[in-house]
Amino acid sequence: MRTEQMRLALVGATGLVGREMIKVLEEHGIKPAVFIPVASERSAGSKVMFHGKEYEVVTPAKAVALRPDVALFSAGGGTSLEWAPRFAEVGCRVIDNSSAWRMDSTKKLVVPEVNGNVLGSTDMIIANPNCSTIQLVMVLWPLHKQFGLKRVIVSTYQSVSGTGAKAVQQLMDERAGRATDPAYPHRIDMNCIPQCDVFTDNGYTKEEMKLVNESLKIMGIPDLQISATAVRVPVIGGHSEAVNIEFDRYPDLETVNRILKDSPGVTVLDDPST
Repeated sequence: MRTEQMRLALVGATGLVGREMIKVLEEHGIKPAVFIPVASERSAGSKVMFHGKEYEVVTPAKAVALRPDVALFSAGGGTSLEWAPRFAEVGCRVIDNSSAWRMDSTKKLVVPEVNGNVLGSTDMIIANPNCSTIQLVMVLWPLHKQFGLKRVIVSTYQSVSGTGAKAVQQLMDERAGRATDPAYPHRIDMNCIPQCDVFTDNGYTKEEMKLVNESLKIMGIPDLQISATAVRVPVIGGHSEAVNIEFDRYPDLETVNRILKDSPGVTVLDDPST
């Protein structure tokens, strides 16, 4: 189906990520035939702008009744678990940005440039990986095909926007010297917090384990050794990663640069003089 013929719903349209999704859709010139912004009962009736036009936000129930072709979900795991199956039941293909379905063995976890080929016509709920996982496998996968991955050590430095609007507000309040309702148990301005999400029984945080488990599922390399560290840093947007990779075969730098430059979605900036 061509995008200009599509009935597109965006669940979580009034949230921080939902608003960014609208910007990205606009930047890529995606203009569906019908656009359906969706949010909770509390936000229903509010307005959002898309391609210069005002749209009224509707509830999930009303959106299902409108029978969209595709629904982008970014409203939290609980909402996805409740509503994604209901959208799928009416023939709507759901692309879910929460963690709800990522490790479900019956659902595909997809980065199109890496494993888009696994999708079939019967896949009605498609899981979108963690943001840090996406940028990691975009680099690992083309290098694996050439050299064979053996071991990966990744440290991520994640912006406060990854936590949500409350964390962004905490950072701005602290910078302005205002009292704040904190999202974090510690100050984030002029500070780094070596914890993203809660700790699990193995001593890693949930965010760190997402990087490990999701990468293994996407790339289909069950014996790959991965160790991750996630740190929250005081910036508004953008996650960074430092990645140390051990390969089965020797990776000469010239070939590495060539492979990455030819990889869709990857931009190589490797001139120290600039």
